[in-house]
Amino acid sequence: MSALLTSIDARGVATLTLNRPERHNAFDDHLVHELTEALGRLEKLHDVRVVVLGSVGQNFSSGADLEWMRRMASFGEDDNTADAHALAQMLHMLDRLNKPTVGVVQGPAYGGGVGLLACCDTVLASDRATFCLSEVKLGLTPATIAPYVLNAIGARQARRYFLTAEVFSARRALEIGLVHEVVPGTTLAEEKEVLLDALMRGAPGAQAAAKSLIFHCENRAIDDDLRHETARRIAERRRSREGQEGIAAFLNKRLPAWREE
Repeated sequence: MSALLTSIDARGVATLTLNRPERHNAFDDHLVHELTEALGRLEKLHDVRVVVLGSVGQNFSSGADLEWMRRMASFGEDDNTADAHALAQMLHMLDRLNKPTVGVVQGPAYGGGVGLLACCDTVLASDRATFCLSEVKLGLTPATIAPYVLNAIGARQARRYFLTAEVFSARRALEIGLVHEVVPGTTLAEEKEVLLDALMRGAPGAQAAAKSLIFHCENRAIDDDLRHETARRIAERRRSREGQEGIAAFLNKRLPAWREE
């Protein structure tokens, strides 16, 4: 049985489902490889509009599989570094995917599971979900996930939750910026569809460009270089096929017909 289930529906919504419920959907080097391969394929598929990340069972993900960690602890420095680089590369691919990504959390998300969610553009959580950055209790640090979690919750909150490894609720995750919306578990699937409908209305090229814009502007001073670059980008989008179609559709009170750029 595959540790990762992949499906694409008629709308172009791709769903990646962690499928190790017997291990609380913990990931190991094999699942990291499967996720990397799947993200690489989806990046190139123009018909895929949105990518949803979810999991089977009651747990979202307990993070890194401890059997994997035990195995790697017996390896040398070079092998450990290569293994950690593979995880870091997968997280980077998820974070920078050129399509909107949605994390759907039905239950506990620990350690690296929190990192996966921090890489998603939008996260929906059940009110039954719980979260924990548990690494220090194992004598480890949340190193590879740290850049993404810091982007989501900020350094001030990280200084608490990285160091205490305490479990916090979905409501607290919402307050600190890890998740965007908390809904009853019974309506999680319905709320996911509402979000997907909103995402499907956007122009795919513009959405990819908007993500690129965020990454370009993030943590940069608002100087002449940034002003010139943002002006160049909006001028480019105005001239694009999508830009012209979107404006024409709005003025003519019709739905836009997005086509591949």
